[in-house]
Amino acid sequence: MPSLVYMAANYCSRYEPRDRILTIEEALLIIISHYSQVYLSKLRNYKLQKILIVYYSRHGSTASMAQQIGLGVDSDPACESVIRCLPGVSANTEQTQALVPDAGVPFADTRDLEDCNALIIGSPGYFGNMAAPLKYFLDQTSQYWLSGALIGKPAGVFTSTSSLHGGQESVLLSMMLPLLHHGMLITGIPYSESALNQTTTGATPYGPSHLAGQQGNPLSKEEISACQSLGKRIALLSNQLG
Repeated sequence: MPSLVYMAANYCSRYEPRDRILTIEEALLIIISHYSQVYLSKLRNYKLQKILIVYYSRHGSTASMAQQIGLGVDSDPACESVIRCLPGVSANTEQTQALVPDAGVPFADTRDLEDCNALIIGSPGYFGNMAAPLKYFLDQTSQYWLSGALIGKPAGVFTSTSSLHGGQESVLLSMMLPLLHHGMLITGIPYSESALNQTTTGATPYGPSHLAGQQGNPLSKEEISACQSLGKRIALLSNQLG
């Protein structure tokens, strides 16, 4: 208690000299008032870490994974998930889809990359590779490669396939390559995450995965855990890197 009184008295003496000893109650009020003002000042200038999640989903499985990853991100009070989807691509050279979807998650724009603190991308697997819409999106990010806008920022990847051996690992690795060219810091899921040892469906150390099957299976418990784990991990790294 003497130190508390000393702190308050020392603070007040700089602004209002006193000829008596402060009471504990006065000391507490002064300290609380001072640090409340400091805290509120910092709070006004505080910005949440923006974790951008960009995905393409044809039948909804990858979209479900994105939502679970977003929940993992949002469990960190210092971070917010920003989820964006991608429209399909067409051999037709004219625009075939609206710039803004009628409902649901907004479409991604490369400008979303300008102020993100971390990036997580996802795609269903097609012949062991990412889907064309995600590749098309990444092919438009050259300006950020030239400026180095994404260098040193955390990144992660996720995928879903219709078969157990549908090339999940190769799809995840294919999505990592452009991120490496951007200088991003890629993280997967460590084996401290129990889902990796318990799963009979998806979830890999390279990133979350989902066995959708021919009928569109819902996410398993382990797959949900892996998705949320990646979101939490990216959020933690984003905070640590500032």
